[in-house]
Amino acid sequence: MEITVDDLKISYRIFGEGEETAVLLQGWGTTYSIYESIANILSEKMRVVFFDFPGFGDSEEPKEAWGVSEFSDFFLDLMKALDIKHATLFGHSFGGRVIIKLSSNKCHYFAPERADEVPDFSIDRIVLIDAAGIKAPLSKEQQKKIKRYKRLKKFYSNKLVYALFQKQIDAWKSHQGSEDYRNASPMMRQCMVKAINEDLTKYLPFVTEEVLLVWGENDTATPLKDGQLMEKEMPDAGLALIHNAGHFSFLDQPVIFENIMRSYFKM
Repeated sequence: MEITVDDLKISYRIFGEGEETAVLLQGWGTTYSIYESIANILSEKMRVVFFDFPGFGDSEEPKEAWGVSEFSDFFLDLMKALDIKHATLFGHSFGGRVIIKLSSNKCHYFAPERADEVPDFSIDRIVLIDAAGIKAPLSKEQQKKIKRYKRLKKFYSNKLVYALFQKQIDAWKSHQGSEDYRNASPMMRQCMVKAINEDLTKYLPFVTEEVLLVWGENDTATPLKDGQLMEKEMPDAGLALIHNAGHFSFLDQPVIFENIMRSYFKM
């Protein structure tokens, strides 16, 4: 299905029925279809909404570079358009960033411009799956790589140098950044840079809803220590560890993930 929100065409889907609503917020560079296995489990008990963020899957890109705050504002507009007043939120990877920002913005310290607003949407519970949001300090080796990259980028930007070595320079550029970054459009690359450069650690104590953290022990994109930090800093959080699983723990160990969901939601 398709709906227009903030002048953008957004692709979405609704599974199941029930008094409780669950909304799935996706990881960077994915399409909502990858979360169908989660929707199938949850739809036995509740209505499940999942969608493509602007610039993801079949949804239109934002007209300017968005950070986490802009994606959070969009989410609230989407919920209003779908007439959803409250829901349990599931966030995988990047989706976790958005949920952390949404939850902590209840605190007027972080969102003073909303101090006089009556919220149209409230969060029932939160499930974060291999969630992003913690920006680890750069190692000395990483700092050296960044400095080297900046030097080479400046050198290769010289018109004469580029004219002489265009093929080699284009090949070098094609191997820079993560796979998600290389596969993204120019606009979404700007969005990605804004998102990953924001450290959400200070927001964690203000996520006061009940939170279930589900983590793959071998996750290298958002390592287990991030989940352990979230469990420590969030007031009402518990961590479920999935062995022999990585960043897509719900796909790597689907039976274990399903058992966790059934136990937690008493299904």
